[in-house]
Amino acid sequence: MSDAMISLERGDWQTLGNEASEIRRVVFIEEQQVPQNEEWDGRDDACEHFLVHLDGRTVGTARLLPDGHVGRVAILSEARGLGLGQRLMEAVIHAARQAGHAEVLLDAQTHALEFYQRLGFTAYGDEFLDAGIPHRSMRLILN
Repeated sequence: MSDAMISLERGDWQTLGNEASEIRRVVFIEEQQVPQNEEWDGRDDACEHFLVHLDGRTVGTARLLPDGHVGRVAILSEARGLGLGQRLMEAVIHAARQAGHAEVLLDAQTHALEFYQRLGFTAYGDEFLDAGIPHRSMRLILN
């Protein structure tokens, strides 16, 4: 991985939407069988979007909603386990801090709880289903 070129991009839906939507289509709609009408919730225009590139190829995305919620965090399967999700989330957390949010909130798929806990997030509330996938709400207090 040390020879790999990693870059992050931050912008609006107009600028990053085509690449972000392709990652989300592959990960959520194809791989996880999330219904299209649940994936495309009409909130993307109001969000700040993030892309992670590996050797010039877009391999991951996330979004930050105006209220400090993070969502639609996705890394293509062939790029998982390389630390790119952590880099992506660090960029999102930095942006939330810059925006003056007191905390960052997200709903994590239960298989990803450990990933978010390593970033400092704490789970709260009961497990629930979203698009048929078990989730837990999580929060990271920004100091």
